[in-house]
Amino acid sequence: MCLFCLAGSSRRLDSGCLWAELASLQVPPLCSSIVRALHQQKLGKASWSSLQQGLQQSFLRSLASYRIFQKAAPFDRRATSLAWHPAHPSTLAVGSKGGDIMLWNFGVKDKPTFLKGIGAGGSITGLKFNPLNTDQFFTSSMEGTTRLQDFKGNTLRVFSSYDTCNFWFCSLDVSAKSRMVVTGDNVGHVILLNMDGKELWNLRMHKKKVTHVALNPCCDWFLATASVDQTVKIWDLRQVRGKSSFLYSLPHRHPVNAACFSPDGAQLLTTDQKSEIRVYSASQWDCPLNLIPHPHRHFQHLTPIKATWHPRYNLIVVGRYPDPNFKSCTPYELRTIDVFDGSSGKMMHQLYDPESSGIISLNEFNPIGDTLASVMGYHILIWSQEEAGMQK
Repeated sequence: MCLFCLAGSSRRLDSGCLWAELASLQVPPLCSSIVRALHQQKLGKASWSSLQQGLQQSFLRSLASYRIFQKAAPFDRRATSLAWHPAHPSTLAVGSKGGDIMLWNFGVKDKPTFLKGIGAGGSITGLKFNPLNTDQFFTSSMEGTTRLQDFKGNTLRVFSSYDTCNFWFCSLDVSAKSRMVVTGDNVGHVILLNMDGKELWNLRMHKKKVTHVALNPCCDWFLATASVDQTVKIWDLRQVRGKSSFLYSLPHRHPVNAACFSPDGAQLLTTDQKSEIRVYSASQWDCPLNLIPHPHRHFQHLTPIKATWHPRYNLIVVGRYPDPNFKSCTPYELRTIDVFDGSSGKMMHQLYDPESSGIISLNEFNPIGDTLASVMGYHILIWSQEEAGMQK
C-alpha cells in the first residue's frame, strides 16, 4: 500500500521541562547498543528499524557531552536565517536582518566571507545553497526579491521582485531534482518558477503572510506552505489550479512559523507562534500524530522560533522561550535547546550553556548530524561533542 494512503492515529503528549525527568531516562551505553544491534541484525534477529533506534539512542547519549566550541557575532542586527553547506560539514551560511550574509567555515582559521546588505529593510527571510552549484545561494528578503547570488557578491538571477516596500518575500525552497524554486510573500502569494527564472504560476494560496514553504525531499511535487492565517496547506504541484486546489488544509490555533518535512519525507513538523509543535504523518496528513506543548511565543524583535528535524534520526530540535503562562513552566526556567523524540513526542534532552543563555531561535544540524548551529540574537553558536570540537 502507498505510504501516503495508510491509516493513522493521533495522541497528545506533554513535553514537561524538568531536568529530573530527563535524568531518569535510561539510554543504553554507546558500545552495547550499537554493537548489539549490529550483531542482532547480522544474525537476522533484528530489523533495520531496531538498528536505527539503537543508533538514535547512542546519539542521544552523546548529547550530554555537547558544548559550544565556536561563536561568532558578525552582524550589527540579529541573525534571521541559516543554511548548512550540503557537502562541507563545517561550512554554513547565515543571513541577518540588515541583509548581510556570512559564509563561515569554522573548521579553518581563514576569515569568513562577508557580503554587506542594505541595512534596514533588507532582512534575509530565506537562505538556501544552490544544490546544482554550491558556490551560489538563493535568498528571499524584505528588500522585495527572491534571487540567486554568488559569494563574490554578484546577483546572477532575480526570480521575483516587487518595486514597492509594501510587499516582500518571506520564505524560499529549492528542488535540485525538478529544478524548481518556490517562494512565498507577505500577503499570501506563492510563486513557482523553474531555475531558468520562468514563472510557472503565481497564486494567492493563503489569506496572510506565507512564513514557510517546503518541498518534500522524496516527492518534490509535494509542497507544504505555512502562514500566519493559522493554517498549513499541502499541495500537489502537478494539480495546482487555484487557492482551493490544496490536498489538505491543517488548521492551527495560532499563526504558524514553519512546516518542515522530515528527511524521509514521511512526516511534517509544524511550529506555531505560541506553544505547540505538531507532527503529522503521511499515513494521515490531516490528523496530527503528536501535539507537543512547548513554549516559544512570538515577539516582534525576536527571530521567529522554528523547530527542525535531525537529518539522520527521528528527533526534533527547538529553542525554548520560557513563558510564565505556560502550564508546566517552572521558576527560573532556562532558555534551553530542547530535543524531542519525533515518534513519541517525549523530551529526550536539553542543551544549555550558561555563558550563552539568550533565546535561541534557530537550530539546525549539519547534513551528517554531528554538529549543531544555533542562532541567538546577533550570535551564531556551534555545538559539538567536547572531544570532537577540540579537534575541529
